[in-house]
Amino acid sequence: MTTVRGRADWAPDEPARCWCCGGTVAADKTVRLDNHPEVGVCTRCARSIGKWGWEIEDRDRSGPGVRARDGFRALRRAVVRHGWQNAPIFGGPLRWLGKRLP
Repeated sequence: MTTVRGRADWAPDEPARCWCCGGTVAADKTVRLDNHPEVGVCTRCARSIGKWGWEIEDRDRSGPGVRARDGFRALRRAVVRHGWQNAPIFGGPLRWLGKRLP
């Protein structure tokens, strides 16, 4: 049986498991939901979830900013589809840029 601990009972020195990717990370490196402290998401997944939320919000919007973000998203999908983010020379800059674009 699994026990669920509240926020006050959570030990920050214990490793935590990300509810999104399943990875093990330090508990102080997770994002916790206030109403559900048992749910912990690693920072990498939290960034991804934020981008996915932004994409969902953009579905109901229009304008030049939305079109620009959609263009960046299409470019990101093309880069991942071709595996360019793992290239030895320009993979690092592409990953750096990908973290900073919508």
